[in-house]
Amino acid sequence: MFLIADLDKYMLPCLNKKLFGLECMGCGFQRSFVLLLNGEFVDAFKMYPAIYTLIALVLLIGVNMLKPSKIIYNSILALGIINLLIIIGNFFMKTFSIF
Repeated sequence: MFLIADLDKYMLPCLNKKLFGLECMGCGFQRSFVLLLNGEFVDAFKMYPAIYTLIALVLLIGVNMLKPSKIIYNSILALGIINLLIIIGNFFMKTFSIF
């Protein structure tokens, strides 16, 4: 039986962090996703703030693939921009220790 706790063993290392010592814009996503699967919703958000909007974006893209719609397409575009802003903002906050 495959347990969610065992996922930690299979996480990919961040090459950017290993080579340059700086976290990349995606650092924390895997750990955040595992926290989410374990039911630790607040900790998942603290680890990677864009986790919920990324999940919503993936779901919208899936719905759009099944039934294309202009409204869904516009929602995907808006959510993609919001995700980009959250990811870049989080990167700068972690890199420059703003908060």
